[in-house]
Amino acid sequence: MTGEVGRLALPARTAESRLIVVARAPRAEDYDAVLEVLVDAGIRSVELTLTTPGTFAHLPHLLARFGDTIDLGVGTVTNPDDLTRAIDAGAAYIVTPITSTDFVTQATDAGVPIVPGGLTPTELFASWSAGASAVKIFPAGQVGPSYLKDLRGPFPDIVAVPSGGVDLAGAEAWLRAGAVAVSVGGPLLGDAFRGGDLQALRERAEAFVEVCAR
Repeated sequence: MTGEVGRLALPARTAESRLIVVARAPRAEDYDAVLEVLVDAGIRSVELTLTTPGTFAHLPHLLARFGDTIDLGVGTVTNPDDLTRAIDAGAAYIVTPITSTDFVTQATDAGVPIVPGGLTPTELFASWSAGASAVKIFPAGQVGPSYLKDLRGPFPDIVAVPSGGVDLAGAEAWLRAGAVAVSVGGPLLGDAFRGGDLQALRERAEAFVEVCAR
């Protein structure tokens, strides 16, 4: 689906749920149990990070198991080779913490939505002008929701996803400020990848799902 000429829309489940869970695990095999809980709690978009060893090798298994229910994106993409691998592996979308118009062009040409990171107006506008599906305000905890309202002055059409330090109250505030979705890691996942209580994970996930559905 194309939002405008040369710009791919975010995957439907991601856009509708307005919530991306950033899964940064000690190893890729740890994804399964956590993703199962997240899916049951109503999460519909998960960013698998390349700082997790084995993510590419484990991705086909995760796509086979969860791909009909959630959008599985690949994040922490910081070089062209990993971007190519993520595209070839079937990522629903790409997330990168950096501003690279070359990455935007490569992903868009391949038909895969991309959300590049940036913090300054120059960085964010560069990615948006290059055709990014959305821009990732990172680290969002350093600026706060009012920053998006300020950006909307010169860039009224920019589609933004805050990431980094977004807790439950922050998610509500950023969405109210006009974010298309929020990207959430630690405040939702907590200690789930370190043997934490999965029922507590479910409750946190359900709380975020509820807030983002408002």
